[in-house]
Amino acid sequence: MQLEESTEQELHKRLRRIEGQIRGIQQMLADGRECREIVAQVSAAGKALNQVGFKLLVTGMSHCLADPKAAAENGFDIAEVEQLFLKLA
Repeated sequence: MQLEESTEQELHKRLRRIEGQIRGIQQMLADGRECREIVAQVSAAGKALNQVGFKLLVTGMSHCLADPKAAAENGFDIAEVEQLFLKLA
């Protein structure tokens, strides 16, 4: 499945933001910050990462539904999208 350039750029932007969150969490640990604060940030980063995964799946599902035969020929049929969705859920 080929991503549209705008979608790919959006995902890269989100991943860079998540990367910044992770660096922030590392710094919080180094600074000895309160456990509650760190856990809240870990949770936020995890949710943001899940959103990236779901965005990829929505794109894949749209591709599969628009042309199921072509999607299957490219190795990305609806059953695989379902499996990937269940991994994230």
